[in-house]
Amino acid sequence: MHDNYFKYSPSVWIVPTLLIFLMWSVFYIDDSFNLHLAQLGIFPRTFSGLIGVVCSPFLHGNLNHLANNTISLFIFTAALIYFYREVSLKVLFYGVLLSGIITWLIGRESYHIGASGLIYVIFSFIFFKGLMSQYYRLVALSLTIISVYGGMFWYIFPDIENSISWEGHLAGLLTGFVFAVRFKTPDYKKATQYEWEKPDYNPEGDKFLERFDENGNFVNKPIEEEIEDYFTTNENITYNFKKSN
Repeated sequence: MHDNYFKYSPSVWIVPTLLIFLMWSVFYIDDSFNLHLAQLGIFPRTFSGLIGVVCSPFLHGNLNHLANNTISLFIFTAALIYFYREVSLKVLFYGVLLSGIITWLIGRESYHIGASGLIYVIFSFIFFKGLMSQYYRLVALSLTIISVYGGMFWYIFPDIENSISWEGHLAGLLTGFVFAVRFKTPDYKKATQYEWEKPDYNPEGDKFLERFDENGNFVNKPIEEEIEDYFTTNENITYNFKKSN
């Protein structure tokens, strides 16, 4: 698969924009009418708490929580769709479900809300999948993400900050790694530019390599051989002479 696999389309910004619009709409309605929708979050190991698996990514405790998740979700979702278009929707949809279920299993007895679990899913998938692909553009993307957002790894551990759901972060990280292993992507290869890069390349008869001796030293051919090689290489060229009046 060549570099032209990565193509921009409106979905790169439409999908994250729709997700963010839904998050902000839910927050506005909840705050305006005092609905206390946080009770629809994930409450671990209870039957009623399972509804939070689907609802929790769109619920936020305060404006600062929502604003922080908005920026990260937009960036990661846009990158996911641009670089991994074929599996992007699966990562988003199944990422919400699997990370939510893991949080429901391992979480503290409290309501877990926020899009950070999904953000960790995408972050983890892009990071690990890029390294596994060994494709220079995706590896560069992985290194860029880890250099800018590497601090996110600290928030998968307990007692870093009591007000955050480290369980949701850990669930998202594990989910993204599993998806990076399981979801198949194209066999990315850099486009071949030279004959010697092709798998069926035969070095015998290569005019350039003939200029090197057995020790790897460059050797100029005699002028007679240069002229002979030129006409041999261009023997199929035809010349048309226009008769002047």
